Amino acid sequence: MQSIITINPLIIIKTMTSYKELGLVNTREMFAKAVAGGYAIPAFNFNTMEQMQAIVQAAVECKSPVIMQVSKGARAYANGTILRYMAQGAVEYAKELGCENPQIVLHLDHGDSFEICKECIDNGFSSVMIDGSHLPYEENIALTKKVVEYAHAHDVTVEAELGVLAGVEDEVSSEVSHYTKPEEVVDFSTRSGCDSLAISIGTSHGAYKFTREQCTVDPQTGKLVPPPLAFDILAEIEKQLPGFPIVLHGSSSVPQDEVDTINQFGGKLPDAVGIPEEQLRKASESAVCKINIDSDSRLAMTAAIRKHFAENPGHFDPRQYLKPARENMKKMYVHKIMNVLGSNDKL
Repeated sequence: MQSIITINPLIIIKTMTSYKELGLVNTREMFAKAVAGGYAIPAFNFNTMEQMQAIVQAAVECKSPVIMQVSKGARAYANGTILRYMAQGAVEYAKELGCENPQIVLHLDHGDSFEICKECIDNGFSSVMIDGSHLPYEENIALTKKVVEYAHAHDVTVEAELGVLAGVEDEVSSEVSHYTKPEEVVDFSTRSGCDSLAISIGTSHGAYKFTREQCTVDPQTGKLVPPPLAFDILAEIEKQLPGFPIVLHGSSSVPQDEVDTINQFGGKLPDAVGIPEEQLRKASESAVCKINIDSDSRLAMTAAIRKHFAENPGHFDPRQYLKPARENMKKMYVHKIMNVLGSNDKL
């Protein structure tokens, strides 16, 4: 709902756009279904029109609900207003592709203040994340609760974070990880009122999720094999919070075929390694109902563009190289939905 404030007869200020006007949904119902059904909702970050088109095409083809995520960096790059209307366009595009009732969430990824969460809520976001994981425990609760109170007044859902992920992605970075403490999750979720909780069990941001020292080396391929996720911590959290929606950040698998293509055609991504997909599938069969994927999209896009330029050095029309990039991203999104997260045929 848009509210109008009249300052004087000549000045009219629009103060709020409800996500419901844009055809979006929040995460409450889709998370409940995912937890009960043993699958996870794909949460794909986007910055560009091509990413948005690929996400929608894949979601419609697979009959999957989807979360379109916007980071602070994406808002700075593409402009928050443009991204909002791209999300509205995504809903209409899905309908045009034959999906009568698309389930699309516009989500703020890693909001770091009440002000940015409020701004996004006021501008049509249907879900926000407030990341107070860098704060002392009590301050994290207080900040999360403040965001929850404002968000719930507008039927917007809130994701919080407890524990710290290592790695670098956009403006989010940490040199070390701190696993979530299962004994804190009940107190945190109850006092903060959050709708879902991002936890730390060994995932990591970016394309370089683990150092060579943290991995073993496959003797046949020479590729790095990352350490397993801490499923014991996840199991204990599930025991403490049965049925509560759990989120995994930093969950790109960093497909080695895309890394190899990038390196083959002039790139330099040594030792890039991600989370094995079989571990993500195992996690999605538990209370983990949202899995964030960003780096894999970047890798798919970059690999296709590098390959295209190497094979077509005379091309300069962006449509010539962005079309195969879009197709490669869609292929990756379909694979994640069908073979990793299991959210296909859930509409």
